[in-house]
Amino acid sequence: MEITQNKIICPKFEQTFSILGKKWTGLIIDVLLEGPHRFKDLSQSIPEVSDRVLVERLKELEQTGIVTKELDENCELRSGYCLTTKGHALESVMKEVQSWADEWISEEECHQA
Repeated sequence: MEITQNKIICPKFEQTFSILGKKWTGLIIDVLLEGPHRFKDLSQSIPEVSDRVLVERLKELEQTGIVTKELDENCELRSGYCLTTKGHALESVMKEVQSWADEWISEEECHQA
């Protein structure tokens, strides 16, 4: 007789993956780790993402306090997106994910999808 135990997943861990696990979110954070970007620059940095999805992801990241939208230093009407302190705290996580990917994901796997 096999006894299975249901693993209890930490709600914080689950919430983290519901945020970071969405397609394009990691790439957006990775680009913003370089510094503030205007929408068009983000869009050019991640050309595969549609503008509609990019807008959605940026709004979600703003709602979670990872990204903020700020006026540029010239106080023009244009604004840019940048990481908050909470967002910058993901830098080590992003580096670890990249390190794991470098070791375990093949070039062939990158082109399947």
